[in-house]
Amino acid sequence: MRLAGSPERIGYQHGFLLAREIEDALAVTKLNLKHDTGRDWGFFREAAQKILWPKVPEEYQREIRAMSSGLAQAGVRADHLDLTVLNANIELGYYTAALDARGKPGAPDRCSAFVATGSWTRDGQPVIAHNNWSGYLEGARWNIIFDIRPERGHRILMDGFPGFIHSGDDFGINSAGIAITETTITGFRGFDPEGVPEFARARQAMQYASSIDEFAALMIRGNNGGYANAWLVADARRNEIARLELGLKNVVLERTKDGYFTGANFPVNPKLAAEETAFPVNDASVSANARRARWEQLMAEFKGRIGLEEAKRFLADHYDTYEKKADSPNERTLCGHVDLSPRGMKPWQPEFGPAGAVQAKAADARMIRNMEMEAALGHACGVGFRAEDHLQKHPEFAWMKPLLRDLPSHPWTRFRAG
Repeated sequence: MRLAGSPERIGYQHGFLLAREIEDALAVTKLNLKHDTGRDWGFFREAAQKILWPKVPEEYQREIRAMSSGLAQAGVRADHLDLTVLNANIELGYYTAALDARGKPGAPDRCSAFVATGSWTRDGQPVIAHNNWSGYLEGARWNIIFDIRPERGHRILMDGFPGFIHSGDDFGINSAGIAITETTITGFRGFDPEGVPEFARARQAMQYASSIDEFAALMIRGNNGGYANAWLVADARRNEIARLELGLKNVVLERTKDGYFTGANFPVNPKLAAEETAFPVNDASVSANARRARWEQLMAEFKGRIGLEEAKRFLADHYDTYEKKADSPNERTLCGHVDLSPRGMKPWQPEFGPAGAVQAKAADARMIRNMEMEAALGHACGVGFRAEDHLQKHPEFAWMKPLLRDLPSHPWTRFRAG
């Protein structure tokens, strides 16, 4: 999806050209939020009006309003508040968690990622990769590659969801040679209603950051704690990588020109883990800890040989470090298959919850400089998901039936800006 021009032109093009997909995305988001929180759409529209929209930078307010106009032209009714809830639906989980119970965590385990450079990679330059873990209900719709050429800031190539002005899961490359991804900090607690919405800061950082320092500054400024992530960044022009662990109270930036950073939803900094999460740091059976251990194994095994093909192989990995079993796809493997797990991933997903890795992306330094990425929809391992079969075996998920789709595995495909 190519979008270009002023905020009004970008928003209108997005709304008009993806009208049916956005209409469908709104239906999925309404169903998910109602099921997960017990609250209706009106509650979230009110939250958007009072605590989110006033903090959205004017440039993105213009883009969102224009998206609504594009939708209307295509026969779909959704105003700026509907689209704000859509963009902020993940971080609104942090808001409702803060309302429901003091200290209740609002962050599930989502995504596996790494970035490496120097003596760890095949050519001594950065390699970055990420797979998105989501419920298959929404994850099957996470299938857009956006090429955005704004009138201000850098050109962006990113994956995304219909109606999102940001990537959301996140994986993107800009024309300054910056590649960005993240994994959620599991069990995170905290939300500042006076802060700037995370979705707006994430788009701003992808559009305007020309260095790791600029990326960090844009993400930290106005931080509301919503969608708290460990952000992995590669600067392909300076051959430098970083991890920004962005809590609400604790913010930690690590960087190197010879090393790696991994993400699998584990909190890294002990102070952040103790003060801002309910994460069981010593339980090796937990998905995030098992995947963290697997990343360490793979980085050591492939040191000096990590390139694009190795990155794609890692994202399809099925080794369970807790049970020490190969080819055992479940919630503890880098290529996540919660739907095959009798344990689920509580509190995010119950036993056999239809969720896991829904797509994957990877790029090396040459690709980053040329604004290219490779991406694969579905599980990178090649294992597909059939909705009807799963619902027959597990009727407790029948509430999803009207909108749950098959998620077949698709081949890796090269995308480039322009």
